Order: sequence, then structure tokens, then C-alpha cells
Amino acid sequence: MQINEELVKQITNAVLSQMSHTDSSSVSGTPAAASSTVPSMAGRDRINEEKSDYSGYPRAQRGTDPKEVVIGVGAAFQREITRTICNIPLDEVLKNVKAGIEEEGMIPRVVKILDTSDVCFMALEAAKLSGSGIGVGIQSKGTTVIHQRDLYPLSNLELFPQAPLMTLETYRQIGQNAAKYVKGEQVVPIPCTNDPMCRPKYQVKAAIMHIAETEQLDPEVGAVEWEEK
Repeated sequence: MQINEELVKQITNAVLSQMSHTDSSSVSGTPAAASSTVPSMAGRDRINEEKSDYSGYPRAQRGTDPKEVVIGVGAAFQREITRTICNIPLDEVLKNVKAGIEEEGMIPRVVKILDTSDVCFMALEAAKLSGSGIGVGIQSKGTTVIHQRDLYPLSNLELFPQAPLMTLETYRQIGQNAAKYVKGEQVVPIPCTNDPMCRPKYQVKAAIMHIAETEQLDPEVGAVEWEEK
């Protein structure tokens, strides 16, 4: 199949349509009605016209509890984006990461990172805010990193780059491993499934989700305490 500009536009519009139906379903609890009209990005400057305002949220502060693990989530997490790239509800993702941390006797704290959409920098910022120096970064599309505050941004502890292959059990194990790093225990890296077709299959949707996350950034606010109810 020949890849040209028109084909990319068609795929992008189809992905946007699918994401719109999925988000509508997750909010209403009922299946969204199928539409014969594919949405167009023509004349639009943003994917989401509205930008969330976090100016009233408490700014995230560095913790002092040595048992604390900070989870830093993306700017669109649980708001503009409610499911990962493979359709796992972000509420469940967060619930499982926190559960994994708690199972190892550590304390999770959630912050929303508003000054970067790069998952490694998100995780490092979470680690710097953490009382233990260990943090977890989660992009809204599901890509996740475990980081330590004194490491370089790209020299993380564990990276989980193929979000479409992640499961809730994987997220729970990520929480467990993050807590084990705090305790100084020997950590066995979590096995990651690899699919060479994953990138071409999800590339357009990943790009759209990354743009949707990036356009929600607010560097002046930085990071806020976050626990969406």
C-alpha cells in the first residue's frame, strides 16, 4: 500500500473518530452512536478546544516521607484522555500502580506533571518530588517509566515503551518494583512483550494522543497534587 498525505489524513480522521466515540462511551456508560461523518481537523488549531485550568490546584511539593513513591501522570490524564492507547481505563491503571506500591509497604502519592509530556522527564520530576527519591511517570497513552532522582533523564531504572502491550498486571508489577527500589531490595526487571508491528499499527493514534497531552501543558503551574475523583 502506498503511503501518501491523503492516506495519512484518512487514518488520522478515523483515529480521532474512534477516540471520540470511546470517550463518549466512557462518560455516559453507554455505547456511542456510530457516525457516518468522519471528523475533520481542517481549520482547527487544537485537538481539544478547551484547556483544563489547574491554577487553583495545590502545587506539588517535595515529600519528606522516606517510604513515599510519587506517581507523575500526564497533563491530559483522566481529563482529556481517559483510556490508554489500548483502551485500558486510566482510573484502573492508577489503581493498580498504587496497589502494587502499597503491597510492598510503601506509600503512593499522585501528582500531575504540567511542564513536560516526555515520559522520562515526567518520571524524573516525580522522583525529585518523592520523599524516597523514586518516582513513576505515566503518559496518558500508557507509556511508563520508573526513575530515581539522581539519575540523568534517559538513564532510568525501568522503561516500558510499548504501551499497546501493557496490561493491568504489568502496571501492578511496576508499582511493586518501584517500591522494591525504595526498600533497596534486589529487583527483577519486569518482562516486556515485544511486537515489531506495534509501532506502525499504533503510530497515528500515539501521535494524536501525544499532541492532545502536549497541548494541555502549563509550565507556569508546573506540577500539582492530583487524585481525580
